Amino acid sequence: MKSAFLIFKSVLLACSVLFFTQCKTTVKSVQNTPEAWETMFNGENLENWTTKIHQYEVKDNHGETFRVEDGMIKVRYDQYEGDFNERYGHLYYNTPYSYYHISLEYRFVRELHPGAPSFTLKNSGIMFHSQDPRTMPKEQDWPISVEMQFLAGTEQEKVRPTGNMCSPGTDVVYEGKIDPRHCISSSSKTYWGETWVKAEAIVLGDSLITHIIDGEPVLQYTQPQIGGGVANRYDPKIKIDGKLLKEGFIALQSEGQPIDFRNIKIKNLKGCTDPKASNYGSYFIKSDPSSCMYN
Repeated sequence: MKSAFLIFKSVLLACSVLFFTQCKTTVKSVQNTPEAWETMFNGENLENWTTKIHQYEVKDNHGETFRVEDGMIKVRYDQYEGDFNERYGHLYYNTPYSYYHISLEYRFVRELHPGAPSFTLKNSGIMFHSQDPRTMPKEQDWPISVEMQFLAGTEQEKVRPTGNMCSPGTDVVYEGKIDPRHCISSSSKTYWGETWVKAEAIVLGDSLITHIIDGEPVLQYTQPQIGGGVANRYDPKIKIDGKLLKEGFIALQSEGQPIDFRNIKIKNLKGCTDPKASNYGSYFIKSDPSSCMYN
C-alpha cells in the first residue's frame, strides 16, 4: 500500500493539473491512511487556548464567550450586557502549524444574540494560517487569516452550503487565479437545525488546501496570501499584501451565533521523515530534519 507521503504527493500533482472533481478519489485515499492524531481540546478547560475579542485585550474572555461545558467548547453570549455590538471573537490554539490535517465537529444552537448582524445567523467558522492574536490591536475586528466558514440553512436562505472559504485580510488562488470574492462557496449540501457536522481541512502550507464535510471534499484552493479587505484597524506592519501564508494559528470563531465544538484534533504533517529516527512518521509530507530524534 502506498505510504501517506506518496499519496499526498499524488494529491499535489493531480490537483495541480486536474479539475477539483477529479481529485476527490485521491483526497479520500489520504483520509484513509494511518494517522497520528493529537487532541487539541482536553474536554475540561481552555488550557492551551487564548481568546481575542474585538474591543478587548488579548486573553480577555469577555462574558465567558468561550466556555467548557459537557465536554464541549461552547460559544455563548448570555453574560453580555446589551446588544452584541460587534464583539467578534476568536479562540486560538497556542501552537502554530503549517502542514496539517484538522478535524472537529460543530453544531449551531439557540437563537442569534440581539444586535448581531443578520449575516451571522447560523454562521461561524474556524480560522487557520492566522496571525498571532498578540499582534492584534484591541480594536482590530478580524484576524488576518483564512476561514473555513460554517453555515446552516435558514428560512431566508434554504440553500446554504457549509465548509466555504472566507478571506479576512487575505486572498487565495481559485481555479487558477486570485479570486476577488470575500467568500467562495463549497459544493456541500445544506444542513439544518442542531445537526452535528464533521468538518476537516487538509492544509499544506502555502500550496493546496482542501475543505472536507462529513468525509467528502467540498472545496479546494491554493496559495493563501495576505491581501484583500474586510479586516480592519490592524497593525500595518503585519498586513504585507502578496506575502504567501505558509503557517499560522488556528482559531474557533464567535460572531453572535451560539455554537458548540467537540472532538477537536489535529495531525501534524510536518516532521521527521528519516526512517532511522525514533520519531519517524510515514504520514509526514513536509520534512523537518531539525525535529528528528536518534537513540
